[in-house]
Amino acid sequence: MQLRNRLYRAPVLEGAGDGPDAAESYAKQFVPNARAGVALIIQGSACVMPEGRTSPGMTLVHTRDRVLAMAPMVDAVHAEGAAIVLQLGHGGIFAMEAWHEPYASQRGGPILAASKVPLVLRPSFRGVPVHVLTTAEVHELAARFADAAGWAREAGYDGVQLGSANAKLLDQFLSPFYNRRTDEFGGSLEGRARILRVIRDQVAARAGADFPCLVKVPSEVSLPGFPRATADDALRLCRVVEEWGFDAVTPVEVSVFPDTTLSRGGVPSSLWEQKAMRTRFEKAAPSRTRRWSVMAGSWLGAKRAPFRPVWNRDLFAAATRVVDIPVFAVGGIRTAAEAEAIVARGEADMVGIGRPFYAEPDLPARILGESAPDTPGLCESSNLCVPAQLLGMKGVCYNPAVRKKGQ
Repeated sequence: MQLRNRLYRAPVLEGAGDGPDAAESYAKQFVPNARAGVALIIQGSACVMPEGRTSPGMTLVHTRDRVLAMAPMVDAVHAEGAAIVLQLGHGGIFAMEAWHEPYASQRGGPILAASKVPLVLRPSFRGVPVHVLTTAEVHELAARFADAAGWAREAGYDGVQLGSANAKLLDQFLSPFYNRRTDEFGGSLEGRARILRVIRDQVAARAGADFPCLVKVPSEVSLPGFPRATADDALRLCRVVEEWGFDAVTPVEVSVFPDTTLSRGGVPSSLWEQKAMRTRFEKAAPSRTRRWSVMAGSWLGAKRAPFRPVWNRDLFAAATRVVDIPVFAVGGIRTAAEAEAIVARGEADMVGIGRPFYAEPDLPARILGESAPDTPGLCESSNLCVPAQLLGMKGVCYNPAVRKKGQ
């Protein structure tokens, strides 16, 4: 994959959903980004199975027809000079079928898990059927990822990325907090990560060994006393996935819980303060206990992880020193000066920005041609976009102050 510069749009949930207009919805967001000069777009997590999305806004890629329907959008991005990669994933125990109505009451099967739900989380899963994947089923899951990669190549995508962070199913295999398996997919770090190796081998067999396969590697934060993947574990895993044939790595610091540690910034208060969003939330989670659980997690995650510029710097810079494959930087990068410094210091090979694209579709033009490199963009990292992602709404900025500035 050859790219025209080192700026990429990091994967966020675009809210395109799974309807017949999904490709058009993606095009409306991605084509202006490509026209503004971004080199690469990573399309936010698409689900490889008919159940397992974490939000109604996610797209299913469980059939060839679903993936090939994206081809016109992919062609439009290419026409503007950018490359595009499809991120593949599955929500595991945090799939919306666990709680989000009407999907929970209409679920076709149990929630899939790497191991039994951790004891501390079991009250939240009371009454929810959970199935721990057998060894054979893990291999079948890997084949699902490989099939989607093969179809992605047919549709013209430039590669795939495994959504193996952010407390999703692949991360649940990687994390000692979730994974207590005793088969080939558990135990040591290499055992817990073995699912990545099986997927990589099957992607090569299905889509071709020359089809780029990228991967995210998590370093976890948690409450005291709980097991987690440390930064040292993440660096070791970076070396392991390089040996297994992955083409690029994105090291990220995330929480073991699916909270705003991922995005950092303000409390996503629109979930309970904004009337229309609150109404959606009440319909999606009729249980008051469930709503309080989600709100408490959102509030606590934001308080534990306030915004800090370039918060992943230590991790991605260290990864660059231990691997020879490209390292993708992401996390709190907001100005041209920050982006230029990362590249100039050799701390990473690609610089990614996510949420600010919601507020500024033409963000690449500002970053790549900034005359005042320290000028902040419109995004205030308020996290008011996070509830919208959760509820399946469009991926746009929901901060009234920012939207007013951007008029």
